[in-house]
Amino acid sequence: MIREGVNPIMGVAINSLINFITVCNKMITKLLFIVFILFSQSSIGDGFERDLINASIERTKHNVRYDGAYFSLSYPNGDVPSGIGVCTDVIIRSYRAVGSDLQRLVHEDMASNFSVYPSKRIWGLNSTDRNIDHRRVPNLQVFFSRHGTQLPITDDAQDYAPGDIVTWILPSNSPHIGIVSNRVSSSTGNPLIVHNIGLGPKLDDMLFNYKITGHYRYVPKKYRAVQVAP
Repeated sequence: MIREGVNPIMGVAINSLINFITVCNKMITKLLFIVFILFSQSSIGDGFERDLINASIERTKHNVRYDGAYFSLSYPNGDVPSGIGVCTDVIIRSYRAVGSDLQRLVHEDMASNFSVYPSKRIWGLNSTDRNIDHRRVPNLQVFFSRHGTQLPITDDAQDYAPGDIVTWILPSNSPHIGIVSNRVSSSTGNPLIVHNIGLGPKLDDMLFNYKITGHYRYVPKKYRAVQVAP
């Protein structure tokens, strides 16, 4: 808006300058975020984030057919055949690679706290099933909220850190889950997500493609012990 008493040409120039500065500020903020993410790829250092991100990105090198069939699994550390899997198997296998068995952890927590999990409400179950419980997104959401940190859901990419877990609801009303990587989209500035939405484990720019239903960070005990050590 041109102020009263200001030469019209000068007013247009001032407004243009203000708009230019606003756009520049937004671009600088976005650029700083991209630089931060790119820098983290080489400087993330030893620890949980590095190990989980490396493990999850390694999953993208596997040829996995999307198959949610029920399997009888060994226990603990049971897994479906290596050539198949769903979105939760990306999470399970990534955490298992860093020494954390979600099959055992989810089963033990559900066995002691079955009523806080949605198994009866959603699937009509009256007891735990260590073959499938940990492979269901709603159960993982409860586990991560109970034993990790439940983080805010926002539309700001900067709020999603490498190693975070995100859940979505797809247009088909199916839940979905993935891991935030330390890599970033050069076009949007969004962190890339490791997930399996049907074509095997992939690294995609899809953080805001669907409605986000959960945002978590789960650090296994062995890493927490290292972090609090003097």
